[in-house]
Amino acid sequence: MGQLLSANTQAILLLTAPLLAGRGEASTEYLTPGEYKKLARHLHTMEKDPADLLAPDAASLLQACHEVIDDQRLQRLLARGFLLSQVVERWQTRAIWIVSRADAHYPKRLRERLKENAPAILYGCGEATILEMGGLAVVGSRNVDDALVEYTQNVGRLAALARQGLVSGGARGIDQAAMRGALEEGGNVIGVLADSLEKTAMNREHRDLLMDGHLVLISPYDPNAGFNIGNAMQRNKLIYALADAALVVSSDYEKGGTWAGAVEQLDKLKLVRVYIRSTGEMGDGLAALEKKGALLWPNPKGDDAFLDVFAPVEPSAETLPKTDLRADELSARVLELLRHAAAPRKKKDLAVELRVPEKEIMQCLLSLLEKGVVEKQTKPVRYSIPQASFFEPSELCKKDELGARH
Repeated sequence: MGQLLSANTQAILLLTAPLLAGRGEASTEYLTPGEYKKLARHLHTMEKDPADLLAPDAASLLQACHEVIDDQRLQRLLARGFLLSQVVERWQTRAIWIVSRADAHYPKRLRERLKENAPAILYGCGEATILEMGGLAVVGSRNVDDALVEYTQNVGRLAALARQGLVSGGARGIDQAAMRGALEEGGNVIGVLADSLEKTAMNREHRDLLMDGHLVLISPYDPNAGFNIGNAMQRNKLIYALADAALVVSSDYEKGGTWAGAVEQLDKLKLVRVYIRSTGEMGDGLAALEKKGALLWPNPKGDDAFLDVFAPVEPSAETLPKTDLRADELSARVLELLRHAAAPRKKKDLAVELRVPEKEIMQCLLSLLEKGVVEKQTKPVRYSIPQASFFEPSELCKKDELGARH
């Protein structure tokens, strides 16, 4: 086996990788990501590492894993040492490196953001330190017109001029346009591939960029694996996890990898802010993503404006842990905040501080306005307690309880 690989990485490769020495059919017996996740959890409960499965006295450990994965299947996979040594030698002659989730130098962003859903094995070619730099993820459809290609190249160029990294999927169309634009300006680019890492890395156009340290190509799939639509969709989470913000240039509606990745990000993962192209014809896909919470791309014109797309967003009540308050308790808390405020307060600020949705704060404020214990100011809209009001929060609660009894 390759001496550059840790024992844990060797074990994980034997268990999960097809170990293709070239294009061809791989055995279907190797563990799927879901199966390996179960095995990794089981080993963790026993305080064992994947490398322990390769020890001379591993028989009892393999039997202890039978309830998760058939131990005979594990033995057959772990016996592929000669095949592994062949493919590792092939990868190394092509400057392809391999890292596993058990290694200390595994990309920190993937480990921390995706946790156990981070790929068990990551193959790559190029400067690995770029993986920790973040930047803008740019994704979109494969089949686009020349106008969108030029638009996307300009986004990539601006990212490079602003000294921000660019992350994309390496597919034709939007992905390649964004990467090309950034590389033309000397920017750092991460390409997260769903297939054909070896072929792409050996491409003469890419080779110089890989050697110069401006491009890194990675894939969670065997370097010789062909295209698979499931793989293409699964790698999307890696693109977002390696970035600090994302721009969806184009997307079909409710179909395709771009749509699936953006929806997963907006509805589930929520790792980064997602923008959509705001110029030209948006189409049904981008319009639907906006309804799901995607922001309109501000079309920055210079370095400072570009950096603003990464600026932290002020928290909203919807993004904070909820605090369960009854109506009378909420009224009392709102009055308390207003009574001690140095200036009138906005509805949004009250919602964030009390960790309740803005609509509940609005209902509370309307009730307090009707009682005359709160007054509303305009331009901008803010709320305060009139100086003539002598209600204490506790007194208001008592008044509400009296009214409820009658």
